[in-house]
Amino acid sequence: MTIGSRQTVIPITELEQSAFCRTDGNLRTLTLEEEFQAGVRWQKVPIRYLKMTPEEVDAGIASARETLGDQVLLLGHHYQREDVFRYADLSGDSYKLSRLASERKDAEYIVFCGVHFMAETADILSGPEQTVILPNMAAGCSMADMAQTEDVEDAWEDLTSVLGGQDEIVPITYMNSTADIKALCGRNGGIVCTSSNADLTFDWAFERSKRVLFLPDQHLGRNTALAMGIPEDEIIVWNPYAPMGGHTPEVLRRSRVILWQGHCSVHTRFTPKQIQESRDKYPEVNVVVHPECTRETVDVADYVGSTEYIVKMVSEAPAGSVWGIGTEINLVNRLASENPDKTVFCLDPIVCPCATMYRIHPAYLLWVLDGLMAGLVINPIKVPEKTAADGRVALQRMLDVAG
Repeated sequence: MTIGSRQTVIPITELEQSAFCRTDGNLRTLTLEEEFQAGVRWQKVPIRYLKMTPEEVDAGIASARETLGDQVLLLGHHYQREDVFRYADLSGDSYKLSRLASERKDAEYIVFCGVHFMAETADILSGPEQTVILPNMAAGCSMADMAQTEDVEDAWEDLTSVLGGQDEIVPITYMNSTADIKALCGRNGGIVCTSSNADLTFDWAFERSKRVLFLPDQHLGRNTALAMGIPEDEIIVWNPYAPMGGHTPEVLRRSRVILWQGHCSVHTRFTPKQIQESRDKYPEVNVVVHPECTRETVDVADYVGSTEYIVKMVSEAPAGSVWGIGTEINLVNRLASENPDKTVFCLDPIVCPCATMYRIHPAYLLWVLDGLMAGLVINPIKVPEKTAADGRVALQRMLDVAG
């Protein structure tokens, strides 16, 4: 049980989020040596990769892909920088890629161009004879880092001591969480969700229990709960640095949804003011935002949905339509490029890519591919067997619910 209060700790990944923000909109890939000047943590690589030009890196990746052939499956998340995304064999959001990882058993190596929790999930769902590789081990996730294992275990102990067992509370963790947190959910009757299927997992949980503990993104949890008609006074936020999350037992018993105090550093940048400014400039604009945005932003948007939802909305929209989008800039730029007959722009005038996803630089991808050609596996992601088994239970529940 948590005794007293803890000092609030801000993950270094959160502090680093602004490192790549710029006003000129230029996300051109630089050499690694130049990129290192951003002052964030980068995984060390052999010196020769630091000075390689984009053309040299591109030629190296093309050669390596040809040599390795079907041995390697390269997955690319929508938020990945374009100079890496274009090499992906399969692309999608975290749900789509987790499903694909569970289905593709033929590749010996899965190179995941995303962030650490995604590679962990791929390892949990892939076959035992497959190896998952993350090109840069510094590619983490500030949201996942906001739900540390010890803090969540303490919270779960506190909650079950007050509320009781699985018929009283069920944990749901967002995909953007560590393997340890997914395993905790698997062990305790819980489930994993993504922004594509959070509502389905809430339905699943409420069929089994009176309450939900939702980890680690409070905004996705709140927006989902409110959209389902759960009263605002039955939704509370758990502060991991306060005794009993900052609540009395009476408040906990009255609640139906308990939200972990976490957020996405990218999506909380989008504001109602930005939406109003877009409408002032383009009266006919359609505003679509990700559900990791704050409630205030979601409430004034025209549409709300996952990255796959945003891609579908814009791609299927009529020519001449105008779209203001509240999600990661690399996806917005890609949609603008792929839909030249429409006006597509990011709501935030300050260009801020996901600072951890952005660390999958093409030179890192070349480094791990060169390693495979030399018989060396660089940056393998291996979740411990017991953690993987418990996490797989929660992930399989999600796959079964979402279909």
